[in-house]
Amino acid sequence: MPVTLSGYREEELVCNRASLIIHGGTEEERRSWAQEAARNFDVELVEVKQATDLAAALRQRNGVLFIPDAAKLGRDAQGLILRCLQMQEERPKVVVGVSGAADAALSRGTLREDLHYRLHQAQVDLQKEGLRELLRRRWSLQAEQLALKAAAAKAAAESEREAAEARRPGSVTRTLPKARKSVSSSRKPAARNLSPR
Repeated sequence: MPVTLSGYREEELVCNRASLIIHGGTEEERRSWAQEAARNFDVELVEVKQATDLAAALRQRNGVLFIPDAAKLGRDAQGLILRCLQMQEERPKVVVGVSGAADAALSRGTLREDLHYRLHQAQVDLQKEGLRELLRRRWSLQAEQLALKAAAAKAAAESEREAAEARRPGSVTRTLPKARKSVSSSRKPAARNLSPR
């Protein structure tokens, strides 16, 4: 199984409360990973693309906050993330996306070194061999399971609605009489009298 730099397995990071850096892959793949994490906590994914929206999103007491590309937020906004991780006891799980490799972003100066240091124990590298294929299979299976669950919930709600309608005062329930068994089918047809003209 793919392992992060400090030994955390990717499947542990997707279902625990640890904030992390996710790098490599496409923005949509990073978003899909964050959406799976949000489903594990039964919360809506909050996505922040602009620095002006970050402070309010970080004040959440729980949930999952996804930043598609930390470089686009700038270094000051990354400082807000760092302060939240250091000082805020009740906080969302922060999924910090980085396009390309995290080390490359560090060397370019688009990812703060102190933020990287804070999160270096929890990283998901989508470029690790086999990880993207594993995730696609897992997400496909989850999509099927979600579709089945939604269909079952819809059928149960419809059944409950029909039962409530039948119990409503003043409603008339119509029952059809049972159909009689046809006796004529067992009789032989009557012989016709055919006389020549």
